[in-house]
Amino acid sequence: MDFSLSSKSEDLRKRVGTFMDQHVYAAEKDVLSHERADSHEEHPVMKEIRKKAKAEGLWNLFLPDKEFGAGLTNHEYAPLCELMGRSPLGARAFNCMAPDTGNMEILAEYGSKDQKDRWLKKCLDGEIRTCFSMTEPDTPGSDPTQLKTRAVRQGDYYVINGHKWFTSGAIGAAFAIAMVVTDPDAEPHRRASQIIVPTDTPGFNLIRPVPVMGHVGGGGHCEIIYKDCKVPITALLGGEGDGFAISQARLGPGRIHHCMRTIGIAERALELMCKRANTRWTHGSLLADKANIQEWIADSRIEIDSTRLMVMNAAWKMDTLGKKEARKEISMIKVMAANMVMRVLDRAIQLYGAAGVSDDYPIARFWRESRALRIADGPDEVHRQTIARRELRAWK
Repeated sequence: MDFSLSSKSEDLRKRVGTFMDQHVYAAEKDVLSHERADSHEEHPVMKEIRKKAKAEGLWNLFLPDKEFGAGLTNHEYAPLCELMGRSPLGARAFNCMAPDTGNMEILAEYGSKDQKDRWLKKCLDGEIRTCFSMTEPDTPGSDPTQLKTRAVRQGDYYVINGHKWFTSGAIGAAFAIAMVVTDPDAEPHRRASQIIVPTDTPGFNLIRPVPVMGHVGGGGHCEIIYKDCKVPITALLGGEGDGFAISQARLGPGRIHHCMRTIGIAERALELMCKRANTRWTHGSLLADKANIQEWIADSRIEIDSTRLMVMNAAWKMDTLGKKEARKEISMIKVMAANMVMRVLDRAIQLYGAAGVSDDYPIARFWRESRALRIADGPDEVHRQTIARRELRAWK
């Protein structure tokens, strides 16, 4: 296996890094301090950053389909995604943010011509934002075969009723892709379908952004109640019963993206640790001269680089053998990256002391947002089960 980058990817990596240095990091405090729970109106500075990125051709880099994106493989996109992960604004700057990336991917793969014309083009142009509506408060998110939200066919329409939450990015979104049960009597993996629901449809009721460790800004992790929400059958994505398969197709690349952004977060945290350790004098010496701090720095470097190699291997396997063959590796990196970043961030908080838990530095925000990654896109326990089953099967 060869993880060296193509000339195209290397050029993009340099350009993305330069763009981050020139435009993104400096805008963080201004943009993030103006986040509000009741509005998803984009900050003027962020609008300008996105406009510049689009003008420079640093746009929709995540899509492997040359018709819609940059045509990069997973392993070519991975280092770009890592750079974006270094800032809470990074992915947004280049129109490579979740959950929009996953929604655009499945629209490109499964959407009808009308769905692509109406929704995908506007997403690719950065005119609208989207959300993905699957998780429910009353069913286990780790087992989507138990979903309860129903879509009943009535003539040329589906009527949706149910209760969702953690529909991330719903505030200001133009549409949701909702995972709903269309055939409750089908076998478990064929019960659900995915349906495009414009957020201005009567019966799409956004109740609230769910506070996550005190944070409710941006597009929110929203609670939604579908009450007799009526959409035409042409809103069906793929075919009836394809919901689970589409979700799996969506999650493969998405997990790679999550892991690479996580490595970017850890790299930035390590950089901040080193800068602090080299300038903070306490108890007769710099923090950098103390053995335990050196151990934290060393362990963080080892863990970050190990995780990056694992992620690149999973990306390479996806590119060469396909998502199904790389499933074990994807589960492995999902567990590894989510736990690694929490260890690195915990060390960074400890090294910074009181400043580490403040919002004067990005470390606390990174910690708050990264903790969810041990749950999102499948909890650690489910991924470990996937890994173990494949290992056991080989020796059965």
